[in-house]
Amino acid sequence: MTETKKGSNTGKNILILIAIIISIFAGTGMGMFMYNMGNDMTNMTKSVVQMTKDVHSMASDMNGMAGNMHQMAKSMVDGQQKMGNDFAQVAGDMRIMTNSMAGMSKDMSGLGRHIGTMNVNMAEMNQSMGRMSQDMATMNHSMGAMRYDINKFTKPENIMMPFMR
Repeated sequence: MTETKKGSNTGKNILILIAIIISIFAGTGMGMFMYNMGNDMTNMTKSVVQMTKDVHSMASDMNGMAGNMHQMAKSMVDGQQKMGNDFAQVAGDMRIMTNSMAGMSKDMSGLGRHIGTMNVNMAEMNQSMGRMSQDMATMNHSMGAMRYDINKFTKPENIMMPFMR
């Protein structure tokens, strides 16, 4: 009976040995699985950390872009206001220029009338100068006659003896 006991112990030992070997392989497999899972979790954590940094950087960029867009919108509003003021100034200057041109047109019309009057006056002056020239010719003739008469009185001998000349 001891041999049967011995044989059954050996069978038990082999079963235990097989169970231990299976346990070692299972433990090794489980260890390798856990190790790989740990590496994968570490890589995932690094990826999540990098993603968080990227999202934070993107949020900062978006905030900067929003600030730039706000500045651009403000600049556009200021530009439109200045352009509106400039156009209002141009419109005012155009009104002044239009009024000035209307006044200039009236002045030119008055100038034309005055030039017409001046032409009439110049024609009258020409006539007056013509009459004055005739009057001067008459006066010259009269002066010549007076010279002759005065000459007669200053030289009485010519009157007394007209043939002595």
